[in-house]
Amino acid sequence: MTIALPSWMKNQRGVTYLMLMFAIVFIGITTTVAAKQWKAMVQRELEADLLAKGMEIQNALALYSAAKKAGRVMPGEVYPQSLADLTRLPKPFLRKVYADPITHGEWEYLRAPTGGITGVRSKSRATPFRKHEFPQAVRHFEGRASYYEWVFQHPNPSAAGSFPVGPVSSQSGAAPNASTATPPTTSLVPSSGGGMNS
Repeated sequence: MTIALPSWMKNQRGVTYLMLMFAIVFIGITTTVAAKQWKAMVQRELEADLLAKGMEIQNALALYSAAKKAGRVMPGEVYPQSLADLTRLPKPFLRKVYADPITHGEWEYLRAPTGGITGVRSKSRATPFRKHEFPQAVRHFEGRASYYEWVFQHPNPSAAGSFPVGPVSSQSGAAPNASTATPPTTSLVPSSGGGMNS
């Protein structure tokens, strides 16, 4: 024997079901928005870390070259064979060998014809949040379309005062401003490589 439910109870069950469905949809939308905001916040922090560590490496390359050129007769830049060379005592130019903050792996190195490291860049092709108003040391990053195009190098195109205005092709393996960089004319000091610390 079946008992027929009053109409008001049927209506209440229908309303409860609709409210439950709306709640599930609302929670799903809120979770998606929160996840996107979290992802953006993490990327911004990694981007800031990339700029800080990249500029530190760029500065270390310049200091290393200046120190190695001191007292030499031959002109031209001198580059380290590895980032570990920049950390060696008694006069370290870099606190530690950093990993690429975006990929958490090794940097892509730009090398001189003699093999020394002239610059580094992230292997990430992701689009950066920051496109303008860069620090003076990296103002040649203006308008770049990916982290891969952020090349931290010596000689520094921003310091030279001449750098391309438009974005460069990410297909090129050369530095964004390779045409203005002074090619090294001296041999490099050989050294052993070092490990990569994160």
